[in-house]
Formats: sequence, structure tokens, C-alpha cells
Amino acid sequence: GGRMDYQKKKKLTFFTIGLIFLLSGIEYAVILPTIWRYLQTLGAEPYFLGLGLSAFSLTGLLSGPLFGHWSDRTRRTKAIILFANLFEIAGNIMYFMGYSKWLLLSSRLVAGIGTGAGASIFGYLTRSTLPEDRATVFAAVMACRQAGLLIGPAFNLFLRLCDFHLGPFIVNKYTSPGLFMCFLWVLLQLVVLFLYWDIPSQGAPQPQGDAEKEEEKLLVPPVTPEPSYGSVDPGVPSSVAPSTLTNPFHRFSASKEYLREEVVVLLTAQFITLFNQTALETMVTPLTQKYFNFGELENSIMYCLCGVEVIAGFFFVRWLSRRCTDRVVLVVGLIISNVSCVWCLIFLANPQGGLPWQLTEFVIGVFLQVLGLPFVAVSQVSLFSKVTAEKTQGFSQGLRRSVGGLATILGPLWAGGLTGNLYIMLGVMMALLLMLTVMMVFSYDQLVEPTVIINHTDIQEDCG
Repeated sequence: GGRMDYQKKKKLTFFTIGLIFLLSGIEYAVILPTIWRYLQTLGAEPYFLGLGLSAFSLTGLLSGPLFGHWSDRTRRTKAIILFANLFEIAGNIMYFMGYSKWLLLSSRLVAGIGTGAGASIFGYLTRSTLPEDRATVFAAVMACRQAGLLIGPAFNLFLRLCDFHLGPFIVNKYTSPGLFMCFLWVLLQLVVLFLYWDIPSQGAPQPQGDAEKEEEKLLVPPVTPEPSYGSVDPGVPSSVAPSTLTNPFHRFSASKEYLREEVVVLLTAQFITLFNQTALETMVTPLTQKYFNFGELENSIMYCLCGVEVIAGFFFVRWLSRRCTDRVVLVVGLIISNVSCVWCLIFLANPQGGLPWQLTEFVIGVFLQVLGLPFVAVSQVSLFSKVTAEKTQGFSQGLRRSVGGLATILGPLWAGGLTGNLYIMLGVMMALLLMLTVMMVFSYDQLVEPTVIINHTDIQEDCG
């Protein structure tokens, strides 16, 4: 009866969300091994590589909060996702056409708009999960994106073999990713159409049948009264009048909500880790071309190995976050990142020894850099959702992703311009990391969920 339908819908919806993030990962990564050579064939300079990679994040940055706010107001995400995917499809067609470096740049700008829907999805996930499951759900969703980042380059193993004409267009190893992704996004549109439901969020009074009413009661454990997650104004009674429900920004102050120590630290963590990651991603292909003469194949294999490592990292973090508090995981991630940055400063900036040694130094540097990612990524998303108010989660996640987006814009631009000057590039990355570590040390006590709701937290104390 009703119960089965509800659970099935929820499962299929979560499956679709996983697919969306998988594709957004593939979208970003499938071009990484070839875009540098593609741009070279169109006569572009190294800084154009930075422009191309950051263009994708730029428009995602702008559309994220808009889509997030739209879903906070309507509590509907399906239409938003279908709309956003149209931009992905259009952008990939442009990438495939690729007459000039400017069309290539525009194609990434257009495709990027589509990634803004992620903000709506994170808001949706926050509304339809309990706080204690959130880290797990977010880890799963982000692992999907990382899986995409891993599989993406692997597609080049067969895409690089493409060599034929399609009407006036050439399909080769450079243009084929665009055609391929266009096809995948069209398929995804169908999946979203048939397998995605906007499930009403927990505790939000909405008109529904009795069966579903029962359903909601079962979902929310009877122990917890609807908590205000240390939201802006604890004076607001938790049973909000329905009139204010239509506008989640009722009595909402952005400065009070976001200019708190713990929120600032988490947003900084989001910025710095993504800045460093994308800067390295951008630097890697010109670097391997210069020192090791890598082509598409070697680059694809290298990106795949990194992906495998990240996935393993996510599974480990998922296991760890059930045993430790979010902030412990964050600290571990920061320590690894610091070590990796020091290593890169010593060995990458001025490679020593013969080729085997250089290759080893390079591999270890990349390995360490990638290792820290899952720790920081999962813990800061989960913590962020706990220290910000639940009502405006769509907007808050949009803001968090915008800060991340800003980093993924500046990272490639920064690295693209400095491929010849690694000391400056890595030095700045190191300085940013140290700053973050200091901030983290000082605000460690604030990095917990405000207002204790349930007493399961005692189990975690020995680890926190």
C-alpha cells in the first residue's frame, strides 16, 4: 500500500540524485585529459586552459543560489533539475562544434549554468534526511560525483579512438567528449522525468492523504520535538505559522546567520581545499607534458588512479564519520593537506634526480594531495548543514557551493597563469592552508551541532 510506494519513490529519487551527481562529475572530468591539447589545436595560450576550466564553475556559482532560492520558495526540485539540464545539453553541443577557442569557452559557460541545480538538490536532501544521517547521505552523494570524476577520464580510453564525420562536424578525440556528454544528459532527462519525485519534507505541513500523514509520523522519531537548529532567532516558536512557511526568509538575517565564527571557518575550508585541488588539476597536464611527455592515454590513466584513491577515501571517511565527530575528520584532512603541500613545495617545484625519481616524487605528491580531499569535503558539508538553519538550507547550500565555485574559478586561473613559476603558486597554496589550520585551531570548540537534540552524541565523545 502507501508505505511501499513512498519508500520505493524515495529510493528511486535518491538513485536519480546519485546519477545526476555522477554525470556532473563526468562532465567536469571527461575533458581534463584532452582539453589542453584541444585548446592548443585552436591556438590558445596556457592561461586559456585556466579560463576554460573556471568558466564552468563561474556560471554554476551564479546560478546555484538562484536555483537554491527557487527551490526554497517552491519546495519543488524536479522542474528545476529538468530546466538546468537543458543548459548542460546546449553547452556540450557547443563544445562538440568547437570552431574556435572562444566557442569552447562559451560552451563551458553555458554547461556550467546546469550545475547550479546541485544547490536545490542539497537543500532537498537536507529537508528529507535526519541530522544524524546527513553526513552519510552527503558522503554517498559526493562519492557519486567523485565516481564521475574518476570514470570521466576513463571514457577517453575509447573516446580517443573516435575519428569520423557527422555531417559538417568532425568527431575526433577532442570533440567526441561533447557529443558523448550530450547523449548522456538527454538520457538523464528521461530518467528524471520518470524516476524522480518531490517527496514532501519532514514536518512541513502539506496537504496530503491520511496514509501519507501516518507515513510522516513514522519518519520523524517521536523523541524529538521539531528542533530549531540553533537557527537565527531561537525566539521563533518551533511550530511556525503556515503563513511564514511560504517564505523561508521570514525574520531572517543574513549577517547573523552567516557571519558566525564556525560558519566562516567552514566556508574558508571549502574555499581553500577546492582552490588547491583545482589549481593542481590545472597544473598537472602541462606539467606532465613538460617533464614526462604524457599524452591523452597516460593522463587518462593518471586521473583514473586518482579517482580510485578518492573513492576509497570516501568510503573510509564514511566509515570514520560514524565513529568520530565531524570536526575530528576535518582535522585529519587538514593535517594530510598540509603534509602534501610541503611535499609539493620541496619536490614538485624543482624536481631532483633522474626520470624514475622525478616520476616517484610526482606520484607521491599527487597521492597525498588527493588523499586529504575526502576528509575535508565530507566533514565540512555535514558540519555546515548542522550549524545553519534548516528552513533556508537550499540557500545556505547554494552559498556554500558558491564559495566553492569561486575557488574552482580562481584555482585554475591562478595555476594557468603560473605553470612556469611553481614556487609562487605552491607558496600561496601553503600560506592559505596554514591560515585555515590556525583558524581551525581557534574555533575548534564551535564546530559542533548547536542545541543538543538527542543524546546519542555521548557515544562519540571519546573520539571528539
